[in-house]
Amino acid sequence: MATKIRLQRNGRKGYAFYSIVIADSNAPRDGKFTEKVGTYNPNTNPSTVDLNFERALYWMEVGAQPTDTVRSILSREGVLLMKHLRGGVRKGAFDEAAAQAKFEAWKNEKNLKLIQVAEKDAANKKSANASRLEAEKKVNETIAKKVAEKKAEAAKAAAEAAAAAEAEAAPAAEGEAPAAE
Repeated sequence: MATKIRLQRNGRKGYAFYSIVIADSNAPRDGKFTEKVGTYNPNTNPSTVDLNFERALYWMEVGAQPTDTVRSILSREGVLLMKHLRGGVRKGAFDEAAAQAKFEAWKNEKNLKLIQVAEKDAANKKSANASRLEAEKKVNETIAKKVAEKKAEAAKAAAEAAAAAEAEAAPAAEGEAPAAE
């Protein structure tokens, strides 16, 4: 039996969520499987992986072949590196403590990179929000100027209309006064 480590699709339409499973290579994608070793959610940023590290490592060591996507997930999580390091221990290149130290160093470096990326994303979002706010302030200023100009024009027109009404009322009043005499 050829064993594969593959993704099994879950979730709803338009929102895929995957289980990482050990299955026979002839089994259908969402069919029978031997063991579930984790989950993968590509909808979050960054994508989230919940993996039983020891079981995934065990299946890799006994010869299970991962699909391309699962291989990249396992590589990101460090399963392939640990398999490689354990191979070095079996061959006598170094001892278990050295292998564990190398793995921990890799894990710490990876975490630092993730933190730096998260900080960079936060800074980019903050600067984008600031530039958006500045652009909105400029638009609001131009709108306020236009509104002030329209109000000034309306006030000027109202003043002219009032002056014209007074001018019309004054000759009419003069014309009526002599008629009353």
